[in-house]
Amino acid sequence: MVKIRLARYGNKKRPFYKVVAADSRFSRDGRFIEGLGYFNPLSKDTTHSIKLNINRIEYWQNNGAKLSERLKKLIKLFNKNKEIL
Repeated sequence: MVKIRLARYGNKKRPFYKVVAADSRFSRDGRFIEGLGYFNPLSKDTTHSIKLNINRIEYWQNNGAKLSERLKKLIKLFNKNKEIL
């Protein structure tokens, strides 16, 4: 099964996450099918802390991919920030 989830990058105590579509059997930071964006929780500017390719996320969802719980919240936040701009 394909899951859309966060893969952790960055140094100790300085997290940086990539949003990826990956097979559920692969490890969290392991191999993935496609990169779909990024999330930087330490960024002070909320407009630049999240970048998502919504079209590709919708494509994967239409083909049966499941979103992680954290990613569902990030998509809501991304859409909310997009409306403000």
